[in-house]
Amino acid sequence: MGASDPEVAPKARGGAAGMAGAGAGAGARGGAAAGVEARARDPPPAHRAHPRHPRPAAQPSARRMDGGPGGLGSGDNTPTTEALFVALGAGVTALSHPLLYVKLLIQVGHEPMPPTVGTNVLGRKVLYLPSFFTYAKYIVQVDGKIGLFRGLSPRLMSNALSTVTRGSMKKVFPPDEIEQVSNKDDMKTSLKKVVKETSYEMMMQCVSRMLAHPLHVISMRCMVQFVGREAKYSGVLSSIGKIFKEEGLLGFFVGLVPHLLGDVVFLWGCNLLAHFINAYLVDDSFSQALAIRSYTKFVMGIAVSMLTYPFLLVGDLMAVNNCGLRAGLPPYSPVFKSWIHCWKYLSTQGQLFRGSSLLFRRVSSGSYFAVE
Repeated sequence: MGASDPEVAPKARGGAAGMAGAGAGAGARGGAAAGVEARARDPPPAHRAHPRHPRPAAQPSARRMDGGPGGLGSGDNTPTTEALFVALGAGVTALSHPLLYVKLLIQVGHEPMPPTVGTNVLGRKVLYLPSFFTYAKYIVQVDGKIGLFRGLSPRLMSNALSTVTRGSMKKVFPPDEIEQVSNKDDMKTSLKKVVKETSYEMMMQCVSRMLAHPLHVISMRCMVQFVGREAKYSGVLSSIGKIFKEEGLLGFFVGLVPHLLGDVVFLWGCNLLAHFINAYLVDDSFSQALAIRSYTKFVMGIAVSMLTYPFLLVGDLMAVNNCGLRAGLPPYSPVFKSWIHCWKYLSTQGQLFRGSSLLFRRVSSGSYFAVE
């Protein structure tokens, strides 16, 4: 949910799970219809053997909307559906690219315009840095409207590769059927299913992240060239050659570790928090329990993404640090020895959440940034 596309994170980072499957529902409806026909053909019984123990009605199982067998996304593994997801993802990526572009420039500390004096809710005068819209207008003045889409091509390729990778993994390792359990008596069983589901999501996210990260690095470096007006990384193929020549194979994976850690913490935090809230705080007798449970994971995703933002920031800074571009060198950034060094530096400067807000960007006391 930042410049790296957590997809979500996510993509928001971590997809929503536990929605009722259409295939299972259709099967239940078909079974009910067959039962009606059978009762119409057979003569009615004289009496029921066990009136106090009626046969329980079949309940359609809830399945993940991620291409699991028989679920709502059961057709996700077909080439046509996969191509549709890639196309939709490309559209969303293109529309959101200016937002993430400005966010990345703020993350590296590039402030081309000085702060202005404003007032807070208490009426006190404070300094505010330009908002996203002001920053975007400045980029248009310098590079034109097309300048807002600098670095878009490798980012589109990165997201497409991630989508295809996840789809291929679902074919090779199809997810098991996951039923939604909400009763407190079934807490142990429900928790096991949540752990199993989250482990599956984590495996797919980590593999897709590792395969797509080289293109993510190229995209980051193409965008931060705006700071020093460089043209070192102009195309995907030429950028691959430059990185391999100057930094070797490891150059394609700088910043990967904090991104992976952020993804893992996000998935487990979001899924476990949503599970415990749905199981302990949302009573089944409540009339809107199903609706509340459907939004719990979404709300938890927003909250957890704020807590894991420092991993995103550190990963993006490491991707451009000491790569020959002005944005990765002093005064914008020291040359970091590792991502832990970067984390500690940002922590001491009070900048671990730099770029997390794009509208009301108040200048904190003791903060430092390079103003053009």
